[in-house]
Amino acid sequence: MLESHVHEQLKRLLHQDGRPLWAHHLSLSRLVARSLRRHDVTLIGIAPGSEPSWRLSALLPCCLAGEAVALVVSQQLHQRLQRVELPRLHRAGIAPPLWEGDNCPQDIPLWLLRPAELLRADQAGQLHGRQLVVLDSGQLEKDLQTAMGVTLEARDWSHLQQAHPALAQAVASCFDQLNQQVFAHPANPLGRVPVSEAAEAPLRQLLEDHGPMPDPWQRWLHARGPWASWAEVDYRLLRWRWQRQPLEPLRLLQPLLTARGMILCGSPGPGKALEDSLHSRSMVRVKLGDPPLQDPLPLYAPRRQPQPNAPVFPRHLLNQCCRLVLARSGLTAVLLDDVPLRQALASGLAAEFGSRVVHECLTPADNGVLCASWGWWQEHHHQLPLPRQLVIGSLPLLSLEDPVTAARVRHWRRQGRDWFQDLLLPDALATVQHVVACLRGKQGTRLAVLDGRIHCRSWGQRVLDQLQPWVGLSRLLPDEH
Repeated sequence: MLESHVHEQLKRLLHQDGRPLWAHHLSLSRLVARSLRRHDVTLIGIAPGSEPSWRLSALLPCCLAGEAVALVVSQQLHQRLQRVELPRLHRAGIAPPLWEGDNCPQDIPLWLLRPAELLRADQAGQLHGRQLVVLDSGQLEKDLQTAMGVTLEARDWSHLQQAHPALAQAVASCFDQLNQQVFAHPANPLGRVPVSEAAEAPLRQLLEDHGPMPDPWQRWLHARGPWASWAEVDYRLLRWRWQRQPLEPLRLLQPLLTARGMILCGSPGPGKALEDSLHSRSMVRVKLGDPPLQDPLPLYAPRRQPQPNAPVFPRHLLNQCCRLVLARSGLTAVLLDDVPLRQALASGLAAEFGSRVVHECLTPADNGVLCASWGWWQEHHHQLPLPRQLVIGSLPLLSLEDPVTAARVRHWRRQGRDWFQDLLLPDALATVQHVVACLRGKQGTRLAVLDGRIHCRSWGQRVLDQLQPWVGLSRLLPDEH
């Protein structure tokens, strides 16, 4: 059987490698092989912080199965596969025909696709009966949301006028109205201004009455329903570009997701959107790689701390960060999404510690202090040394100043759903869990949470539960060398 063949090949590969093994390599390979053979829908949760080589165990069955498979990966994971896993398989003599990009011939069983390429293949009817294997399932919804989005640059307005000269004056008038509304909106640190349905209605009605439009305008016209629409503004150059993204991309893609066998591997993402989109199908659910409970994480989180909206919070944040840096050698990472507050904190820390303090820099000093947003850290932390301490300035609850978040909240309110407990909070908890995972099992590391809401809000206990196992630090003691 396929499972036995994959099992033997993987054991040989792991024996040749000689490095410490992830505990669930063989279990994962057998699960993936079984699902491919049976055309099941299988959700395999990989604990955050697991050894990244687990992807080899998921990739090997796809190479040996002989089944028509569409392997879906993010851009970052695509680069890792090209540098690490695929060369490793080739050196072991396992090199099945593999196609990358668009227009894969049907006789090539393994098709490596990024989310945007998956959408194009589906729209062109090229997937046929291929099973989907997703190696980063927690990121799938966000990647599809970006891939399905429509971006309108300044040049697209000119192309529209050239394609329909009779509409040139009317298009210019619509642009001027939108331009005034965008720059009349109060500036915010995110540089994003929401565009309401009422504001875009005149342009939509104008274009719908005059036949087919050049791309991307035709896709913009089709982008109806629960979508977020906003302008990304460059206040320095007085320019903006128009963005539009679906709020629930997985619901829009249900025909793609429910018509074939699927294997979804990866750390769990926020919410249950992925499972909800597959509710009509029976699924196999497995969790692998839970962290050892006997290795608690040192946590510094004093009970009496102000909340981020308190006037004293900036001073409290600076004082506590100074204490934390003084008491610990090595790299300190401070995570905070509030842009003005983060910049002020970096300036205050630089006044105390000089050039050791950097802002979103990939080359911090060995004993440096790195201030960064949550999103930047998630994208780049694998390029940085392991921090000796991670400081959470404020929890990563999405801001309603972000037009995408505001649109999602409005959509949930219309449905009568609890947008905080079931949307924003699970998203924040998943982010915290993924980020903190790098500290698990590492000697001499600790976590500090300076957001007072974990003790004074009813949902704060959910954050502490998500960080388990941990042991509280009541005092800050200097390093012992």
